[in-house]
Amino acid sequence: MPNDPVGPPAVIELRQYTLRPGRRDELIELFDREFVETQEEVGMTVLGQFRDLDDPDRFVWLRGFRDMAARHRALTDFYGGPVWAEHGPQANDTMIDSDDVLLLRPAQDGSGFTVFPSGRSPVGAPAPDRFVAATLWSFPPGRHDGVARIQDGLLPALRETGPAPLAFLTTEDAHNTFARLPVRTGENVAAIFTSYPDERAYRRHLAEVRAHPLAGKILPGVERDVEGDVGRDVAGERTAPPQLLRLAPTGRSLIS
Repeated sequence: MPNDPVGPPAVIELRQYTLRPGRRDELIELFDREFVETQEEVGMTVLGQFRDLDDPDRFVWLRGFRDMAARHRALTDFYGGPVWAEHGPQANDTMIDSDDVLLLRPAQDGSGFTVFPSGRSPVGAPAPDRFVAATLWSFPPGRHDGVARIQDGLLPALRETGPAPLAFLTTEDAHNTFARLPVRTGENVAAIFTSYPDERAYRRHLAEVRAHPLAGKILPGVERDVEGDVGRDVAGERTAPPQLLRLAPTGRSLIS
């Protein structure tokens, strides 16, 4: 196993891009060839790149930073540098919208991503046969009850019934100091990322978690009442139904 763990980054961007029809593979090939090491050279970590399994024209990726000051320096250097000047126009030409961006941070000590850059596959590597699920809950700004109930209810249920989550994140409230790249504002989000050999393994784990007395109505699609405060309260605290991202890692994604 690689011996160079990085992390967890204190600031994470979850970026969801809507692309022009049929051009996702073009962007992924360009991204994995030109935008991985070159971003990391200026001070960020490219954590994961994914195909959205529910939308053939959606590309999802994550990158991490040591802190907000490091984020500002790294983005300034990269987007003002020669690599983006040369390849950015081609990347932008594949996109319809690139502004669906959440600024996140680990929700508690030890709940961020830990990755091994030396284990990254080379350019041109085939995509791994893995399935990554990202579930996002949205709560009213300034309210912490929902995030706390996920932490106290769902996380233990996940750990007791299957693989532990890769990360548990929540909204980073710091002001976006790099205005050239907008982020969603007024958000209060909790996000859990999990990884499985395939989607069947994910669904088996999901069924076990749904039956767990702590999980309640936290997970998408769970409508029945269960015992415990988690099940009764979280649904009423949400501002929208949970969002499930079904993701397939690209060949160079560290998260897989």
